[in-house]
Amino acid sequence: MLGVAALIVVLSVMNGFQKEVRDRMLSVLSHVELSSFSGSIDNWRQLAAYARKNSEVLAAAPYINAQAMLTRDDVVRGALIRGVDPEMEPTVSDIAGHLPSGRITDLVEGEFGIVLGLELARSLGVSLGDKVTMLAPQGNVTPAGVVPRLKQFRVVALFESGHYEFDSTLALIHIGDAQRMFRIEGPTGVRLKLQDALRAPIVAADLARGLDSGVLVRDWSRQNRTYFAAVKTEKRMMFIILTLIVAVAAFNLVSTLVMTVTEKQSDIAILRTLGASPRSVMAVFIVQGALIGVIGTLAGVGLGLLLAHNLDVIVPLIERAFGVQFLPKDIYFLNSLPSDPRWSDISPIAIISLVLSLVATLYPSWRASRTRPAEALRYD
Repeated sequence: MLGVAALIVVLSVMNGFQKEVRDRMLSVLSHVELSSFSGSIDNWRQLAAYARKNSEVLAAAPYINAQAMLTRDDVVRGALIRGVDPEMEPTVSDIAGHLPSGRITDLVEGEFGIVLGLELARSLGVSLGDKVTMLAPQGNVTPAGVVPRLKQFRVVALFESGHYEFDSTLALIHIGDAQRMFRIEGPTGVRLKLQDALRAPIVAADLARGLDSGVLVRDWSRQNRTYFAAVKTEKRMMFIILTLIVAVAAFNLVSTLVMTVTEKQSDIAILRTLGASPRSVMAVFIVQGALIGVIGTLAGVGLGLLLAHNLDVIVPLIERAFGVQFLPKDIYFLNSLPSDPRWSDISPIAIISLVLSLVATLYPSWRASRTRPAEALRYD
């Protein structure tokens, strides 16, 4: 029971963390991106119209991706600059819902406003209304040589996605200002939002089949496949490690049944003299062990689901009782332990537990069926 419950709770927490991180990523990332190998895309409207023909595509918006340096006094930080259309961007991402200060619609073409990630703003030492200087990697050629291209931008909003990688490196500007700053004729790609983000690889493959070879189609799972592959591997290894707890419990079942067989030697011998066959004796101990396994597994599943669905209540009670904090928000960006129990995990756990319990009964049952009545009753 305890082994099954522990396995369910741990895997549910890992699922919860994965879902939480994925949702925070998707608040900034697009589900699918269509970009060009050659740079800008002139016919982005036709590309967006083609993508919207797919029934699973909800919205499309253009974007420009570039890299630049942001400076404030003597502080310099590298940043990923994303030029967006402030009217269309909220249709493909949830960035507008993660702005503790300002609004994305405050990005007006020609006014050179910028939206900074909260961690990036802290590292630069700026707040709402301050100005930062952007240095583009492309320079201006003058008689005096190559002069860096730079422009002052005013901070109009701050966003906090809860994912440090984006909060510390990403900055948004108007797509028109990005075209002038980086001397790009048009958007570098189109961002798509889908009905179901988990079907992004399938939708991306469908779109890629109908597009030219010069268009690169990437979904969010492909962009972050290293991270999600690591999480998947960690979850698999944790499943194997914690299954050993169930295996230890099954071994204890073997020892318990062996001791029972030893203790009941005379009783088994009497049953044999009354006409019980070795097969029926073996069946008695198989049923006993299997019943223990079934009760333990069902109780473990019930306890595991109870704990997994109430971690948001149980963990705060433990924190208040002992005066500790398991998840400091300034470190993990979470103030509660996420949990996401899934039957795709619970079913294998229950099946493995039942199989191990059944296998554990075979040797003791076989040993009981081999009892010889004459030898067992000789000294009784």
